[in-house]
Amino acid sequence: MTTTTTRTGLDLTDVTLTFGDGDTQVTALDHVDLTVTPGEIVAVVGPSGAGKSSLLAVTGGLTRPTSGSVVVGGTDLTALSGAALARFRRENLGFVFQSGNLVPALTAIDQLRLVEKITGRRAATPPEQLLAAVGMAEHADRRPGRLSGGERQRVGIARALVASPSVLLVDEPTAALDRRRSHEIVELLARQTHEFAVATVMVTHDHDVLEHCDRVLEMVDGRLSAV
Repeated sequence: MTTTTTRTGLDLTDVTLTFGDGDTQVTALDHVDLTVTPGEIVAVVGPSGAGKSSLLAVTGGLTRPTSGSVVVGGTDLTALSGAALARFRRENLGFVFQSGNLVPALTAIDQLRLVEKITGRRAATPPEQLLAAVGMAEHADRRPGRLSGGERQRVGIARALVASPSVLLVDEPTAALDRRRSHEIVELLARQTHEFAVATVMVTHDHDVLEHCDRVLEMVDGRLSAV
């Protein structure tokens, strides 16, 4: 497995996201600036309702910001729409969800092969190698129902890396895990981030795992600041 060093990572510039109008207007993101370089894992902490989910949605091209720019791997997502945005998201962004969000009927290895089918591209690193990299080679033929929570998260991480994403977005990966497994998962995320030169943003409530991250930012009332 080789590391790519030519990517430009993630840049959010003066991003604002509002909902509603007039007296009912709510500001979810308030002039947010964020740069994450390839090979860097950044944790975002903060209270519920602070805007962390909105940050992931805007960064992942799932929600268009009211103003500002979101640049992933040199491409401004705010300049894309429709099929072009969906294709770019498929090919350049990786997502890791709280529960792994795996397809119940597919084995671990087929979860990764499905991404190849959807993108129409063969993975730069074969699915078998990716599963091995997250310690799941021996469970390649198991379906999610026969995997523990930590094992499902490992498969989810491997699946997110299949498309060689420029940016990896991670939403509360340790929410259903005990302390030991939480550390294992975030340590694994950090290792894969560095090895594959991905710009990773992880939203978490779990302050115990922050030691594995390169930077920690706090979001309060839609604003980001260093901890």
